[in-house]
Amino acid sequence: MTRAVALTLDEVWAVLDGVADPEIPVVSLRELGILRDVRHGAQGLEVVITPTYSGCPAMTQMADDVVAALAAHDMPATVVTQLAPAWTTDWITPAARDKLLAYGIAPPHSAQAACSGGGNLTPQERVLKFMPRASTQAVACPHCGSTHTQESSRFGSTACKALYKCLSCQEPFDYFKPY
Repeated sequence: MTRAVALTLDEVWAVLDGVADPEIPVVSLRELGILRDVRHGAQGLEVVITPTYSGCPAMTQMADDVVAALAAHDMPATVVTQLAPAWTTDWITPAARDKLLAYGIAPPHSAQAACSGGGNLTPQERVLKFMPRASTQAVACPHCGSTHTQESSRFGSTACKALYKCLSCQEPFDYFKPY
């Protein structure tokens, strides 16, 4: 019997808890809700990940990091990308939201709260609903806490974040867009 067969899923999750997001290293992929499932498949251990959006350039790095972390613990695995249900910022844990804030990134507002009456949006509807316009909720500055902020650019350091400027402390910051 190989080690991969004898593994408990708790052991696998314990290793995966340490896999950081390649773009925001203070949070793990699990805390961001990108790691969706761990299962024993026909070919061995499988880890299911859902990208923040289908064109995310970090997906290959994420998959490589997951495989490497597990391999370092003698847990060979493959990564399966699952696009449905589409990832939502509501999957980000409260601990990750706190870490984003401490890192200087304004955490997202609730995607469910931002969506008026559309709890089960398709990925295409979600893009149309959230991407074309700025949030109607005030975005608090992660540096000073002021809500006297303005969006400078719909896209920040990555496509899933917008660039904001605090009009109180004058500091720029990223805001993780809700979707």
